Amino acid sequence: MKIAVLGGDGFCGWPAALHLSDLGHDVLIVDNLSRRRIDEELGASSLTPIASPQERVAAWQEVSGRRIGLELLDVAQDYEGLVELLLRERPDALVHFAEQRAAPYSMKSPAHKRYTVDNNVNATHNVLCALVETGLDAHLVHLGTMGVYGYGTAGMKIPEGYLDVEVTTQTGERIPQQMLYPSNPGSIYHMTKCLDQQLFAYYAKNDRLRITDLHQGIIWGTHTQQTLRDERLINRFDYDGDYGTVLNRFLMQAAVGYPLTVHGTGGQTRAFIHIRDMVRCVQIALENPPAGGDRVKIFNQMTETHRVRDLAELVARISGATVELVPNPRHEAAENELHVSNDTFLDLGLQPTLLEEGLLREVEDVARRYADRADLGKIPCTSVWTREQQPGVPTSRPAAAARTA
Repeated sequence: MKIAVLGGDGFCGWPAALHLSDLGHDVLIVDNLSRRRIDEELGASSLTPIASPQERVAAWQEVSGRRIGLELLDVAQDYEGLVELLLRERPDALVHFAEQRAAPYSMKSPAHKRYTVDNNVNATHNVLCALVETGLDAHLVHLGTMGVYGYGTAGMKIPEGYLDVEVTTQTGERIPQQMLYPSNPGSIYHMTKCLDQQLFAYYAKNDRLRITDLHQGIIWGTHTQQTLRDERLINRFDYDGDYGTVLNRFLMQAAVGYPLTVHGTGGQTRAFIHIRDMVRCVQIALENPPAGGDRVKIFNQMTETHRVRDLAELVARISGATVELVPNPRHEAAENELHVSNDTFLDLGLQPTLLEEGLLREVEDVARRYADRADLGKIPCTSVWTREQQPGVPTSRPAAAARTA
């Protein structure tokens, strides 16, 4: 297949692009490099040294013999450029990672909230609208989030996107129906994924676009089989309070001798997936597209759930680190249960990479290797969720979106 990976320079997009290329697909990365500019804005670069996009794709061709194309384009801002690209390249599938992905970053200030909505929703709608305008029958695979469901429990497993309900008519007739599981976003970022979900439902119904939405858990881990082949291919390792994911942050903190920062009681239960399984899930989704029609295909892309304080205690036990409870900047329940159905990926052959000590030590070893690049002042999360938590109105502005290069 010819596959365009939108946001292919990012934390998820880069290893996914390499994995798909390694499988023999013709891969084109489309990116505006905004994540690199956000690094400059925050003054918090990846713990691992990231080569330029041009160096990355050149290194991949050198070590694999396979070419990955690179198109510098802002799909959220340059609609005409996106249409031109689709008509020129005519991809069989698009993998959509081209959204600002961090909940804390989306909550930093009014400007960051507006940027996240403008960027994420515009990017998604531009892609959908461009597919209709060009007439391409391309399968769209979108990276969503488990956060669209919220983190409460209804005494049941969260289904894969759709909830079976029964409606009682005025005459007493009981009619079974299916509806999207009620959305309950916990941040502006998560809200944009809920809006994406509604856009997908409309375009699948109205224009019969073939869409798969992957509701993903929190990624942990650093390496895939492809990123290990050359240091120039190494993936991002975010550890700062805005972009670092919780388990990777714990492992980095352990590596540099920083207390493991647990927000609130640590009673939050979250869904997790290893980065190697993330790329496999994208592959499986591409290999099993919806037939078309009026319904979006939704997978829960996660492999296990863990309570945050349990993860901290596990990392502390294997590393000798200490655990520190800090005020929770988020507006969320102090404790929650989380039960999730992920049968579709398991039925399609995914063999989950479950959390184990060896893989935890692998991530810690990566963090230790690049510990000299760490800025410990960037570890605390300074973004807050509610007005009552804010000492004053933030005035910072997000990095400007890139234009076509």
